[in-house]
Amino acid sequence: MSMISAAERFVRAAAAALNERRGRAREKKALVPAASIAGRALVTVVAIMTFLAALTAGAAILIADASSAWQSEVAREMTVQIRPSNGRDIGADAEKAADIARKAPGVALARPYTKAESEALLQPWLGSNLDLSELPVPRLVVIRLEPGAHLDTAALGRAIGEAVPGASLDDHQRWLERLALMAKTVVVVAGVIFVLVLVAMILAVTFATRGAMAGNREIIEVLHFVGAADDYISRQFQRHFFQLGLRGGAIGGGAAILAFYAASTLAAWTRSTPGGDQVEALFGGFSLGRNVYVAILLITAGIAIVTGLVSRIIVFRHLRDLS
Repeated sequence: MSMISAAERFVRAAAAALNERRGRAREKKALVPAASIAGRALVTVVAIMTFLAALTAGAAILIADASSAWQSEVAREMTVQIRPSNGRDIGADAEKAADIARKAPGVALARPYTKAESEALLQPWLGSNLDLSELPVPRLVVIRLEPGAHLDTAALGRAIGEAVPGASLDDHQRWLERLALMAKTVVVVAGVIFVLVLVAMILAVTFATRGAMAGNREIIEVLHFVGAADDYISRQFQRHFFQLGLRGGAIGGGAAILAFYAASTLAAWTRSTPGGDQVEALFGGFSLGRNVYVAILLITAGIAIVTGLVSRIIVFRHLRDLS
């Protein structure tokens, strides 16, 4: 009798839970509570993670674009350096080197720097109050190439070196290699930071899902034993955590867009100052291009999808263990 009564009590409890589930379905209520302290905490964590991920991606895109602009600009310019030598007119040598460069195919401009311009290049390091007339200051000739032109730098360097003693041609390849290496390093570091942020968010979603399952353990087990499909139970958790992830992602992504907009506005205000010009030359104008917007939107949507999928996988594994 005790075994029959225990079985009857279990059947009645299961039937009551099933009726309650059907009633909730009719009232369009979710299995997981929509509002809870854990849910609000998870929204906060997801918002912070999304904000950090969006800032990392946006900064990497801005630096990569600035590096591409640097490489394009540097690749179109070359420099001829003429060192002073006894018995020679360095100004005439600079003009001769510029004439040779102008005759080369693909050269759009060859302009020799004056003595004052050459000395002005040394002022940031030596100061503006020094008399440089007694120093052997080299003279420079700036060569600008036509867009898409391919110049035989070796032949041009030999021609200038034979005509002008002490002249050397620099095609800035070392600088280009360093810029490319810096851009790749920034992208790799940004990728590592993004992966770490994603791992931290997955761990937070895992703990939140397990907490929600612990709070609804009896209901989940009863629904599972009376024949409720695992897909139905896991879908309730997936929908709930997807909404939390989407809410947190929207908050974090919106905050990142505001941060970039504030940086762009601040850069526009300080653009007329010497420091602002240097910052813009190094990192660009902090303007939000379409690629930055797309990256932030993709990060927001991706984090929401990952949040829902992680909760679904965890619930499925738990239900399989019950089976």
